[in-house]
Amino acid sequence: TDFDSRKKRKVAEIYQALNSDPIDVAALRRMAISEGGLLTDEIRCKVWPKLLSVNTDDLPPLPAGKELREDNKDYQQVLLDVRRSLRRFPPGMPDDQREGLQEELIDIILHVLKRNPQLHYYQGYHDIVVTFLLVVGDRLATALVEKLSTHHLRDFMDPTMDNTKHILNYLMPIIDQVNPEVHDFMQSAEVGTIFALSWLITWFGHVLSDFRHVVRLYDFFLACHPLMPIYFAAVIVLHREQEVLDCECDMASVHHLLSQIPQDLPYETLISRAGDLFVQFPPSELAREAAQQQAERTAASTFKDFELASVQQRPDTVLRQRFRERPRAEERTKSILTKPRTNRFVKLAVMGLTVALGAAALAVVKSALEWAPKFELQIFP
Repeated sequence: TDFDSRKKRKVAEIYQALNSDPIDVAALRRMAISEGGLLTDEIRCKVWPKLLSVNTDDLPPLPAGKELREDNKDYQQVLLDVRRSLRRFPPGMPDDQREGLQEELIDIILHVLKRNPQLHYYQGYHDIVVTFLLVVGDRLATALVEKLSTHHLRDFMDPTMDNTKHILNYLMPIIDQVNPEVHDFMQSAEVGTIFALSWLITWFGHVLSDFRHVVRLYDFFLACHPLMPIYFAAVIVLHREQEVLDCECDMASVHHLLSQIPQDLPYETLISRAGDLFVQFPPSELAREAAQQQAERTAASTFKDFELASVQQRPDTVLRQRFRERPRAEERTKSILTKPRTNRFVKLAVMGLTVALGAAALAVVKSALEWAPKFELQIFP
């Protein structure tokens, strides 16, 4: 069939990029972004390290679990989270095999934290680590997760949630650029962005039940700029436009709707759409609006927040900060003055075609490469 021949051709191109000297990392990034991603776990074991510049010839041996667990301040919390992670293992896996993997999972997490005392464990981190463990095994997973934790996930691992909240602040400006109606509806409902927190900090690992979809997204995120998960969160909300607008315009209803992620999303379409939006509205353009959102929030938590938090039973829900209501008219005029809205839908349709041809993938790759050296700096001042 056509699909099989395309798949064969893609596998051949991936191996060609891996075997060229030097390795063609830009081509590997393109393959990871384009339709179907990296296709198999066998290929992921070879390509993921290249996307993260991890040298697989020189992996350190793993320390014994016992010494890691003694006097580790995070051990109890990690243990609780890992015990709760049953559904992240393939259904039908024998209990003893799963329990062995859960022990490895605890050791990987404690090892990375011990070697990087500047990193702070957060609930949801184990959802990312288990994905790597299941795909590449414990030794390689440890090296990849350590690199990821000091780069892409660095902001989630601060002592406070300030940087994480700052990244969530990019969500509404992206939605506003594409669909002002959905944006304004969400503002009126005062829903905030906490519904997307677990998506962001677990790279969707916690909320998607099909492992194939999770690893497909990991291919995409590993090949892109660290902010790509927030663009993907935005395209999920935009994809559900009708459901959102049909919802009661109040915080609890909209939050409930959005936090239940549909499992039958058209992943490939959404991935190329996120790539489009990244090219059209790069983070540098949205940074000012994201910062403005931060300034316009008030930390006063109302009863509604606590009520919602107790329903969600997640401590971070309480951190949801509220928008002060600005007079709607003033806001509309201001946005009309500051943002010329071309016919975005036409523009997006055209962009959709270019992504199918892989053009936006190249732009995303380019920005990822430009971004890479800046990793060592504090990404969000």
